[in-house]
Amino acid sequence: MKVAITGASGKTGFRVAEEAISAGYEVRLIIRSQSEIPDSIKGCERYLLSDTNGITLDYALKGCDSLVIATGARPSIDLTGPAKVDYLNIQKQVESCKRQKLKRVILVSSLCAGKLIHPLNLFGLILIWKRLGEQSLQKSGLDWTVIRPGGLNENETNLKTQNILFSGQKTQEEGSIPRRLVAKSCIEALKTKESIEKIIEITSSEENQKTTMSKAIKTFKI
Repeated sequence: MKVAITGASGKTGFRVAEEAISAGYEVRLIIRSQSEIPDSIKGCERYLLSDTNGITLDYALKGCDSLVIATGARPSIDLTGPAKVDYLNIQKQVESCKRQKLKRVILVSSLCAGKLIHPLNLFGLILIWKRLGEQSLQKSGLDWTVIRPGGLNENETNLKTQNILFSGQKTQEEGSIPRRLVAKSCIEALKTKESIEKIIEITSSEENQKTTMSKAIKTFKI
């Protein structure tokens, strides 16, 4: 299976690429022309998107079987960033997938997506736009999964002791998780048929009981 990854130069995206490679997938990185990527994924096929080279997203997705969307707005004085990146850009990617007959899509979103009263919304109503981006995928007719991680961190020293808490939507409002475990969850979702048409919230801690995404989904309340 060939997996395309948008936002592959980001802190979560490049980890998704590494985990996909480790799982045996053929990986295509879709990045901006000015983006830098770590050496660990430089051997992957790359498509550069910019206004000057004429390579469209449709062309970049051609021949791929699945897409992991790891794009996300970054803190900026431009408060329109979340609307552009977390909603309009998601719409663009969804429509491109439909044109290319690419059915399987994993979207990395955020815990509390859609919640209005939240400190993160001081940054351009980011949680509102993330929810609208999720909805555009949900309505697409594609085989989608939304991964909603808690607060992201870079810690990779204690991954073996961290167990992921998988839950359905609107069940977790706080907690954190290493980006590496988010990346692993994206690849696990690709392998888990039960994750299709599911919003999955994830945080991690040493106290959580060890489980799999597939087993956890069976306990979700509809």
